[in-house]
Amino acid sequence: MSEFLQQLLNGLSLGAIYALIALGYTMVYGVLRFINFAHSDVFMVGAIIGYYTGHHLPPGTVGSGLVVLAAAMAGCALLGIVIERFAYRPLRNAPTLNVLITAIGVSLLLEYTFQNQHVFGAAPQLFPPVFPVKNFQLGGLSISSNQLIVIGVAALLMVALEFIVHRTKIGTAMRAVSLNPKAAQLVGVNIDVVISFTFGLGSALAGAGGILYALNYPSVEPLMGVVPGLKAFIAAILGGIGNIPGAALGGLILGTVETFVSGSQWSTYKDAIAFAILIVILLFRPAGILGKFTVEKV
Repeated sequence: MSEFLQQLLNGLSLGAIYALIALGYTMVYGVLRFINFAHSDVFMVGAIIGYYTGHHLPPGTVGSGLVVLAAAMAGCALLGIVIERFAYRPLRNAPTLNVLITAIGVSLLLEYTFQNQHVFGAAPQLFPPVFPVKNFQLGGLSISSNQLIVIGVAALLMVALEFIVHRTKIGTAMRAVSLNPKAAQLVGVNIDVVISFTFGLGSALAGAGGILYALNYPSVEPLMGVVPGLKAFIAAILGGIGNIPGAALGGLILGTVETFVSGSQWSTYKDAIAFAILIVILLFRPAGILGKFTVEKV
């Protein structure tokens, strides 16, 4: 029983990170109906911002950890707004394929920029211990303070996101643009501001995910976002792309399943299981767990 609970705790910790990244994918898709494949590299940039910030602060304090988290979220929010303004806004009325290719180009630009030795370098670097690290024993269960921080911070950010989307004026505007951009514009909604805010908010969540990931897997390098980004994308589809609660649920499910597979005789398939889930979902429920089927008029 204790082994099961240990695996469940590890899975929830990993799933919370996937959920934060997946929320960025699903928010952008909900408003613009395209997948921002550069989002996984924004996650990487968040971890690198935390790496540099953490080296200038006292190690292992709550204050340092909060400053690092805030710096990563702010830096990634700004990066997301810049990417939207200069890479995606000029292509807003272009074919979807053009935007997709641009997203891949932005992703490669970020990866190779940070591989430059004058920016960060290709070699993995050890992430500094920005939060205090303690281990607790509860029966046969071993609990790390980093795991509690990951789950707690992720839960708070998800609640904050839900509040912003459903209880604020900008959130109402986001939902209006998602449903009908032209009608939203006719009633006075500034679409450019809403879309920039959506990119900034989703990128801030990715930056937080980068810090939380680096706490449990403290190796930072320019390609660190590729695999987590792909899995978070699968999590968004699993829960229902464009559905915020669905993205969070998909991330938690995927992280938990992956952790249980890692602790079994099928551990070599832990990365493949995510893509197997993607295939099953696309075959039997393309709208995802919480997604709704919609009929498109042509």
